[in-house]
Amino acid sequence: QLVESGGGLVQAGDSLRLSCAASTGFFADYNMGWFRQAPGKEREFVAVIDWNAYNDYYEVSVKGRFFIYRDNANNMVYLQMNSLKPEDTATYYCAGDSDWGRLVTGRSEYWGQGTQVTVSS
Repeated sequence: QLVESGGGLVQAGDSLRLSCAASTGFFADYNMGWFRQAPGKEREFVAVIDWNAYNDYYEVSVKGRFFIYRDNANNMVYLQMNSLKPEDTATYYCAGDSDWGRLVTGRSEYWGQGTQVTVSS
């Protein structure tokens, strides 16, 4: 029900925009987020946005470089990633949940299949 796109291979300093399309009508009532998992590491929180886009939060290492936003009319959430670094290389997952606590702790009800982002130095 969540489908990510927009990943790819880029060079350090480049930008990418990830997209997440929600296929059901629940989207406007759900808090949404992005997580990532690098090889050999646990999945980690990247950014979250609440259902009405009033609040957003970022992992410290991406704050100021990444921006999460949503388009409730079209059931989309985006992650704009600027000034990419090699350490941003990971599979990025979109997630959604009506419960804010479950979302930010990575226990979301809905997950996408992931999109790969590779940043070369």
